[in-house]
Amino acid sequence: MLKLVLIIGLNLLLNAHLDSAYQLMCYFNNWAQYQSDVQGIKPDDIDPCLCTHLIYSFAGIWKNNITMTKKKALDDYKDFNNLKKRNNHLKTLLSLGCWNFGAAPFVTMVTTPESRQSFVTSVIKFLRKYGFDGLNLFWQYPGCHGSPPRDKHLFTVLIQEIRKAFEEEVSKNKKPRLLVTAAVDGAISTIKSGHEVPQLSQSLDYIQVMTYDLHGAWEGYTGENSPLYKSPTETGIKAFHNIKYIMDNWKSKGAAPEKLIVGFPAYGHTFILSDSSKTGIGAPSNRGGHPGPYTKKTGLWAYYEICTFLNNGATQVWNAAQQVPYAYHGNEWVGYDNIKSFHIKAQWLKNNSFGGAMIWAIDMDDFTGSFCGQGIFPLTSTLKKALKVHSASK
Repeated sequence: MLKLVLIIGLNLLLNAHLDSAYQLMCYFNNWAQYQSDVQGIKPDDIDPCLCTHLIYSFAGIWKNNITMTKKKALDDYKDFNNLKKRNNHLKTLLSLGCWNFGAAPFVTMVTTPESRQSFVTSVIKFLRKYGFDGLNLFWQYPGCHGSPPRDKHLFTVLIQEIRKAFEEEVSKNKKPRLLVTAAVDGAISTIKSGHEVPQLSQSLDYIQVMTYDLHGAWEGYTGENSPLYKSPTETGIKAFHNIKYIMDNWKSKGAAPEKLIVGFPAYGHTFILSDSSKTGIGAPSNRGGHPGPYTKKTGLWAYYEICTFLNNGATQVWNAAQQVPYAYHGNEWVGYDNIKSFHIKAQWLKNNSFGGAMIWAIDMDDFTGSFCGQGIFPLTSTLKKALKVHSASK
């Protein structure tokens, strides 16, 4: 009997250990601080115990060296990395690039061994100077969209050189090795043209897969931002625009599942319906929805802006086939995620042995708790609970 109790106890401990092995990586975008009429989240407002990794967005490249993009970034860096004083398990990364950054600085930088060496040297110096624990590369389209085909291989070479330099730096100063991760696209064409998957998986610590922006107003009809599964009505290439297919595709191409991080959006895509009587998935749309009062972007609302829409009488629908909700009111329509869909997706990634979740972005969650009536950071908190992320304060 005692032996049985010991075995059960050991199994419970083992399961607890395995459950806590998931990563929760949270992007922080500092855009709101530079808009005078928006009171946005600041680094000090972030709960440092919510995530395993916080990723500051974004840095840039100037003359093949990493550089800050805003003058106020210095204060942000200090406040951002001071969060580690309140959680000794927290890791901070600096993200470089983004979709608005353009390909040109990356294309120039990777062209020669000398320019890459200059970049890598500057990265190590920059990260150590400002207290970051690693780099997140956000070059979304190497080998396409303005980047020549050769950049597919040069992107791999760059990652390999960064990893080697990070390892060599450790042997010199005895500090913990800097992490290197990459945010990657989910489209089949992008993977084919831009990524040597097995080699990237070997050198990267984590691969953050952007499993969102899968449908939007650019298509001319309504669709979910980040569906777990395909819609029964989707055929052809549209049937690939779902989390399950994208993550399985990355895995089948040679990425280690434990390094693959599933993307979770704290925002939704909005549409103006062409006919307000047609409100389902695939309903005709003539443009993106009206800008939200805070994010001020056509066709996109942060989660807290969506909550305002829901609280003002919108009809909410659970899309059972794709395991995400959508809502409409008049001629406005939004496909989004909520606590229920985040929980379902988190259980799915655990069942499929992926490495964890990343959220874009923590500043789009209800960080004040005053919009959704679900507490502070409700979406991020849902992931923390589902993935059993542990934290320790000093």
